[in-house]
Amino acid sequence: MKRKLLSFIAMLGILLPGLASSAVTEDDFKAKTTRNLINLCTVSPQDKHYEQAIHFCHGYLVGAYQYSLAESLDDPNKSLVCFPEPKPTRNEAIALFVAWTQKHPQFMSEMPVETEFRFLTEKWPCKK
Repeated sequence: MKRKLLSFIAMLGILLPGLASSAVTEDDFKAKTTRNLINLCTVSPQDKHYEQAIHFCHGYLVGAYQYSLAESLDDPNKSLVCFPEPKPTRNEAIALFVAWTQKHPQFMSEMPVETEFRFLTEKWPCKK
């Protein structure tokens, strides 16, 4: 398991810098499209808005997921996403989402929340 995690981290180290966008724009922070959100999630550490962009990325993705959890509190059968044990870390899940979007460019014009849940339900569906 530890070997898999180290391989995953090494892959991220190679993959994410290549995905880094050159600069985020003010429009990216409006997060109207998946492309906007991915620009924020893959911002270069050298970008002057790096800290704000990464925090926005994480906040958006975690907030949407938390809302989904709240919606299914009364009825667990409504859960859209069922993580395995051990659950992936937030950083692992976000890195997987970013990598998934790169393989599915047809969703870059969609609302980010739609793409997020398309990914989550494909990656970690609930067995019902």
